[in-house]
Amino acid sequence: MIKEKIKLTNGLVIPAIGFGTYNPDCREEEEQVAIIRQAIECGYRYFDTASRYGTERALGRAIRESGIDRSEFIVATKVWIDEMGQEETRNAFFRSMERADIGYFDYYLIHWPRRAENDTDWKARDLETYRAMEQLVRQGYISGIGLSNFLPHHLDSILCECEIRPVMDQLEMHPGYLQTTVNSYCRKNDILVQAWSPLGRGRVLAHPYIMRRAEKYQKTPAQVCLRFLIQKGIMPIVKASSRERMLQNLEVFDFTLNDEEMSIIGCMPQTGWSGEHPDFAIPKAKSHSGELSQ
Repeated sequence: MIKEKIKLTNGLVIPAIGFGTYNPDCREEEEQVAIIRQAIECGYRYFDTASRYGTERALGRAIRESGIDRSEFIVATKVWIDEMGQEETRNAFFRSMERADIGYFDYYLIHWPRRAENDTDWKARDLETYRAMEQLVRQGYISGIGLSNFLPHHLDSILCECEIRPVMDQLEMHPGYLQTTVNSYCRKNDILVQAWSPLGRGRVLAHPYIMRRAEKYQKTPAQVCLRFLIQKGIMPIVKASSRERMLQNLEVFDFTLNDEEMSIIGCMPQTGWSGEHPDFAIPKAKSHSGELSQ
């Protein structure tokens, strides 16, 4: 069980590490259920999914079959870019509820702020979507609202108009791709940054400096990267399919990187970027059974 916790601005407390169910290999439901069940056995209690991932059903099954009370879990899902708008978002949320079948979601996130680079209506659509999510909070369907892949100029249009402030923003973030501008913005506005792809899709693990820190602390390169993010106040959303890796990703609270190490890792040149960007390289709105994106 993860003992380290993070307190959000809505007063709720969540684990310092979450488990992601993004399904890039398009695994079958039974395999996904088995992976998530194993993550639950390893001690993960915060789970991240999305309508786009095609894993809401598997996640719900794994939680129901775990024998652990639903209240022990914190589950976040996301509305995809082709589901946004006032009524569309509400309908998408209840489809997600039906697929997961776990009674409620804790957090609901807007997955991406824009549909395409030439999307001129994104501000109005984001706000309509957000207002629908605020209504879901008022009606007791969710505890809080989050965002994903929102940069400061996307966040501004929400923060200027919202009645319920977002508690988190999920971004690609890892050594070699820290997005310092949005990280500082979120910290200033009391928005928790969650990191998707916290290991840079594995591309930063062979960096010589990361490897030397791993040797020094008798840890894996992945553990060094996760520890770095945690010390920066960033919540990693990890993925793994083996029990060994799942457990390793939790064993990051028994060592501390010093100030010099934090500075050097924080100043690494760009490494491991996915190639996706909320203004310039936006995932296409394909059918939910098609190619997946974070």
